[in-house]
Amino acid sequence: MMQYKGYNGRVEFDDEADIFHGEVLGLRDVITFQGRNVDEVKQAFRDSVEDYLEYCAKRGEEPEKPFTGKLMLRIPPDIHRKAYIAAKQSGASLNSWITQTLKNSTEHVF
Repeated sequence: MMQYKGYNGRVEFDDEADIFHGEVLGLRDVITFQGRNVDEVKQAFRDSVEDYLEYCAKRGEEPEKPFTGKLMLRIPPDIHRKAYIAAKQSGASLNSWITQTLKNSTEHVF
């Protein structure tokens, strides 16, 4: 995974074509990039993000952001109830408790 200006890119290696190729994650728009080595694919990722931002600016559109901070979540009612009780027992709102729980669970992720 790579990050640039809040955008995340995933890279794979195509052994048959002998090339790295990747895409920017979390967008409806499709943004891809490729390179023959690590330096090339990193630069291609940054260039693709820059091209996307410039394209949006020329069209007068807001670029899509990968994550808005809003998460629609469907969970079984019993887990919802247990999470609510856990939040109340810790003195937090359900939103704050879920945020802290997710934060604790993802600290190892960049």
